[in-house]
Amino acid sequence: MYLKINGEEVGNLPEGMTVGALLDHLQLPRQKIAVERNLEIVSKSTFDTASLSDGDRLEIIHFIGGG
Repeated sequence: MYLKINGEEVGNLPEGMTVGALLDHLQLPRQKIAVERNLEIVSKSTFDTASLSDGDRLEIIHFIGGG
């Protein structure tokens, strides 16, 4: 499966992967992440059930605290 993540094409991903599985695969922490799939925000409560499809476009945003 191929996805476009933050404007870059990423390939050779397993079919039927969920948003949560993708974040784990990319070794990204779920706590301070926002994910948009095909122009719609994915709720954190659905990361483990929101399936991805070949060609999906994702934007993954990391929140960084500071002062």
